[in-house]
Amino acid sequence: MNDTQITETLRTPRPRPTWPVPAGLILLSLIPVLAGAARLGELTGGAVPTVHNARFLDSPVPVLAHIVGATVFSLVGAFQFVPALRRGRAGWHRVAGRILLLPAGLFAALSGMWMAAFYPHPPGDGLVMSLLRLFFGAAMVASLALGIRAISRRDLVGHGSWMTRAYAIAVAAGTQALLLIPGAMLFGPADEPSRTVIMGLAWLLNLAVAEEIIRRRVRQRSRQPALQRTVR
Repeated sequence: MNDTQITETLRTPRPRPTWPVPAGLILLSLIPVLAGAARLGELTGGAVPTVHNARFLDSPVPVLAHIVGATVFSLVGAFQFVPALRRGRAGWHRVAGRILLLPAGLFAALSGMWMAAFYPHPPGDGLVMSLLRLFFGAAMVASLALGIRAISRRDLVGHGSWMTRAYAIAVAAGTQALLLIPGAMLFGPADEPSRTVIMGLAWLLNLAVAEEIIRRRVRQRSRQPALQRTVR
């Protein structure tokens, strides 16, 4: 083995296991996905109207679209973070994105905005919470649109960045559950201001994590040309 081969061996990073990423994202999505499944059963099983479900029973189409769209987007989208599935022109990443993710993401965001605008406020929510839902729903739609624009221009980095932001907004429901449920178990349900603050922080936390992921990708790409020159 010559010096160049030794240098290349030392500088080539060992492949990291990729399964923890989709597994963690699926676990994060599990609570809202199960809650959505329970809501579907309620809508199709002739549930008795209550203060918590009357708005869904009166107008079920938006919530059905939201549940299906959010479930597909969060579960299928988790596998888009596996590098091996992103390779290839006609591979999983491209097919799943065009057929499943983009329509599902738009369904989830637009139906969520419709519910925030036209459904009566549920217990614990108010005008500020509805405005937050509209804001982050619009941000998700904008991220998806910018992701589509980027890939149409063959800007793979921009596409990945915008889709990561859209996914972070979508799976914030899981983060919100993780922040709200322990407090509710220990101290009882949060009041409206506290609930609004916690829900908003969950969106911001997810977006902060997304931005860190995006920065790491950019740093890795910037190091690759320098590494190739060193090896050569």
